[in-house]
Amino acid sequence: MGRLSRLFGGFRSSKKSQEDHGEQARAAVDWIVAGLGNPGKEFAGSRHNTGYEVVNRLARAKQVEFGRRRFNGVTAETEISGQRVILVKPETYYNLSGDCVSALLGYFKVPAERLIVIHDELDLEPGRIRIKLGGGDAGNKGVRSIMQSLGTPGFIRVRVGIGKPPPGDEDHRHILRPVGRGPSDEMETAFERAAEAVEAIIGEGIGRAMGRFNQRS
Repeated sequence: MGRLSRLFGGFRSSKKSQEDHGEQARAAVDWIVAGLGNPGKEFAGSRHNTGYEVVNRLARAKQVEFGRRRFNGVTAETEISGQRVILVKPETYYNLSGDCVSALLGYFKVPAERLIVIHDELDLEPGRIRIKLGGGDAGNKGVRSIMQSLGTPGFIRVRVGIGKPPPGDEDHRHILRPVGRGPSDEMETAFERAAEAVEAIIGEGIGRAMGRFNQRS
């Protein structure tokens, strides 16, 4: 009996050690940065995939690759200003982004205030960047999905302006059209600035980041 007790006691101890290690790994994540968009070649490069474009640039700057799939999203792990960050592109389609994002936050025990969501914004001029904490969804269904899944609006948004469609055009057609390409294109510049804004939020705090990036460029 003593031998069995020692045997199973060791098994329980080993299992508890593995669980503790898993808890430590989850607790080590400081921030989650979600870029909103739609998966699939037919949506690649569209205005609605602005969030994808920005996290792609963050990953490239940090020399990491998206590869691991978690909770219906593709992720990459990196470090920004000494803090561990998970970048994620939800693959649930834009309007259901909350399913992926809330599951990641729950698993890694990251509070909502350390979530940064990057998305396109019709109400901002093309190329403009605005950082926002909390507030309403302004009609953005991806942001609304995240708010509903988390049960709080208290997360950070990096809004990247794509502008209103021209007269006679429709919003849904406008957001699904591809953006221009080339180093002088205003949206390319906006993607880079939005990536810089994310780094500033994490490294300098949201107040200083808002002071830098919420100004007209």
